[in-house]
Amino acid sequence: MDFALKLPMAELVQDPAVDRTRVVGTMAKALEAAGVSAALTSEHPAPSAEWLRNDPAAHDCLDPLTALAFVAGCTDRLKVFTNVLVLPYRNPFLTAKAAATLQIISGDRLLLGVGIGYQREEFEALGVRYGERGALMDEAIETIRQAWAGGPVVRQGRHFSAVGNEPRPVPRPAPPIWIGGGSDKAVERAAFRGDGWVPYFVVPTNDPTVRKSAVVSMDHFAEKVARLRELRDKAGRTGPFDLPVSPQFRPKKATRESAERFLDEAHQLAELGVNWVWTAFPSMSLETYLDFVAWFGEEIVAKFDQG
Repeated sequence: MDFALKLPMAELVQDPAVDRTRVVGTMAKALEAAGVSAALTSEHPAPSAEWLRNDPAAHDCLDPLTALAFVAGCTDRLKVFTNVLVLPYRNPFLTAKAAATLQIISGDRLLLGVGIGYQREEFEALGVRYGERGALMDEAIETIRQAWAGGPVVRQGRHFSAVGNEPRPVPRPAPPIWIGGGSDKAVERAAFRGDGWVPYFVVPTNDPTVRKSAVVSMDHFAEKVARLRELRDKAGRTGPFDLPVSPQFRPKKATRESAERFLDEAHQLAELGVNWVWTAFPSMSLETYLDFVAWFGEEIVAKFDQG
C-alpha cells in the first residue's frame, strides 16, 4: 500500500512574515522522511467567495503544478499528486506541456489526478461553459495523450484546431492519468480512459453536485469497483490500474484510537483492490502538521503491513 498526504500549502503561506520557502520545503521533506509516497494538493483557481467563506468543504489551493514542482525540487523520492486538476478549465495543450515538464524535471514522479470540476461560478470566471465540461474533459484526456505520444498532432477540438502542431517535451514514461469523481460517469470514464480512479466518500458540503457524485458507503464503493472492473474487462483493458482512495474517517487527532480506526478502514479498502490511500489533516500550524506527519508515519505507514 502507498500513502499520500495533502500539503496544506495555501493555509500556511498566507502570512508574509512567514519564511514560505522553508515552510513548504520542511513539510515536503517531513512526508518523505515519514515514508509517505506522495504529496497532494487540489485546484481552485477562482472559487466562489460565498463557497470559500461558508461551505464546510471549502479550501484554498496554490496552483497545483507550480507548487508541486517546488515540492519535487525539495525531495528525492516523494511523488507529487494533483488531486485533482480540473481539465476543462484550460486548453489541453497547455496542460500537456505543464504536466510533461513537471514529469521530466521531477524524475518521473507526477501522478496526474484529473477531474471534471463542479463549481459553476468558477467556470464562468474562467470563461468556460459549465455545460460543456464533460465533453471538454474527454477531449482533453485524448488530446493530452496525443501530445505526449510525440510527433505532430492533427486534431479539431471544440475550441482549438491543431493542424500538425508538435508539442514538446515528450515524457517517457508519461504520467499516469487518474480520473477523479464518484459518479457513474466518472467510473465509466476511468474504465475507458484512465490509468486509475480517484473517488471520494461523501463530505460535509452545501454543494449538491459534490454530494450527488460522492461514494456514500463501503458497500457502495464495492459496487462501483465491481462495475469498473466489468467495464475494463469488456473494453479489453488489462494494463496497470490504480485505485487511490481516501477512507471515510479522517484523523482529527494523533491518537491510538484514530490510528486504529484509520487502519481498519484502510485494510477494508485494500481488500477491495485499493493500492493508494490518501488523506488530509485539519489546517494547522507548521509545528502541529509536522507532529501529525510523524505520527502518521509511525502509526499508519509503518504498521499497515502488520495489520
